[in-house]
Amino acid sequence: MKKLIATLLTCFGLVSGAFAAAGGIEWDKFPKEKMQDMASLQNGAKLFVNYCLNCHSAAFMRYNRMRDIGLTELQIKNNLMFATDKVGETMKVAMDPRQAKDWFGAAPPDLTVIARSRADGAKGSGADYLYTYLRNYYADDTKATGWNNLAFPSVAMPHVLWELQGTRAAKFAEESDPHDQAKKIHVFKGYEQLTAGAMTSAQYDNTVADLVAYLQWMGEPAQTQRFRLGVMVLLFLLVFTVFTWRLNAAYWKDVK
Repeated sequence: MKKLIATLLTCFGLVSGAFAAAGGIEWDKFPKEKMQDMASLQNGAKLFVNYCLNCHSAAFMRYNRMRDIGLTELQIKNNLMFATDKVGETMKVAMDPRQAKDWFGAAPPDLTVIARSRADGAKGSGADYLYTYLRNYYADDTKATGWNNLAFPSVAMPHVLWELQGTRAAKFAEESDPHDQAKKIHVFKGYEQLTAGAMTSAQYDNTVADLVAYLQWMGEPAQTQRFRLGVMVLLFLLVFTVFTWRLNAAYWKDVK
C-alpha cells in the first residue's frame, strides 16, 4: 500500500506542476522538429504510459489513435495497454476519483490537452513550459517531498524522472535587489550534480523532449494533417484566383 501511494503521489505531481502558474525562469524552447519524428513520438508514448498513465487519464484519446504515429495495433496491445484489453478504448485509469480526492485533495486532472492548456502568449507554448518544467528539478531538503523546481518554485510534487536525470542541487547567490538595494534576493547560479542518473544530461533532455512531443501531439493528433491540408487549400485558392483574374479580364475587355 505504501508503494502504491508513493507511486500515485509521483504521478500526480507531473500535472500538479503542469497546471500551476509558471514562475521563476524564462521558458526554454521545445525542439519542434520532434513533432515530425515518428520515433520520438513513439518513445514519448511509451514514457507517457509508464510515467503518467498510472494516475492520470487521457479520456479523449483512444489507444488505436496511436496508429497515426506509426504503431501497429499489435505493438500497442503488447507494449502500451495496461488498463484495458481493447485497443479501441480511451486511455482511462482505474483510480476512483473519490479516493483520489481523499488522498490528494483533488482528482488528478486529465492529460489529453495538457500541452495546449499551458500556453502563455508572453512566455511561449505549453510544450515550451513542460519542456522547461521537467528539466529544472533539484533536490531541496527544506521541502516535504525533498524536491523543488526552478520553473515552479516551491512545487508540491516529487521529481517523476529523477532516476533518469539523477539528483542535482541548485546553487544560489545572495545579491541586492536591483529595484531595492536594501533588499537581498537569491539569484540562481547553476546546478551541481550530486548523483548520476541513468542518462547523461543530453540524453535526458532528449527523453523529455520525446515525452513533451507526445503530449503536444495528443492534444491535437490531426495537427500535422491540418497544416498539410491548409497549405494545399491555400495553393488551390492561389491558382483559382489567377484563373478568376484572367477570366474577369477576358470577360470585360470589350466592355467600355
